Amino acid sequence: MTRLITITAITLGAILFGTNNVQAQNTTATTAVNITLNDVISIDAGSTAIGGIVSFNYVTAADYNSDQTITKANSLKVTSTKNFNVKVKAGGPNFVNGSNSIPVDVLTIKAAEASGSMGGTKNDVVLSPGERTLVSNAPLGSALTLNLDYTIPAAKSSSSDILGKPAGTYIQTVTYTATAL
Repeated sequence: MTRLITITAITLGAILFGTNNVQAQNTTATTAVNITLNDVISIDAGSTAIGGIVSFNYVTAADYNSDQTITKANSLKVTSTKNFNVKVKAGGPNFVNGSNSIPVDVLTIKAAEASGSMGGTKNDVVLSPGERTLVSNAPLGSALTLNLDYTIPAAKSSSSDILGKPAGTYIQTVTYTATAL
């Protein structure tokens, strides 16, 4: 009987103490999140200057005697993590058609009146084979757009820079470079 009472007491004790012992559980978790940044400056896809073409057509006397302007929306779309400059230069000193040439300084490039979302100081640039600053100290940002006007003034098209040149298409590349400050 003593043995039965002892077994019953141990069994009851195990049941009572066993159900009251709750195992430790985690109720919170902690994770470290890392954000690694790199400096970025990019002329983004969607810039019409990437592979774009600007075509001036001189067909009538009025074309030669007036300013010719071609506006290109979204010419440049820049993403930069720092303030930046945009520079422009020609691929050489002349627009070329075989052995015939027109000096690149007949062309002026400037921000259009509706210049887009890119800030900074905008300059009118007479095209040159040397880099010239088109936009200086533009604030950092994502997908900042710049609309450009390409202009050949009447003073250039009605001068010997263009008049008297053989008919044909004269070609030169224009390169834009965005650099972080």
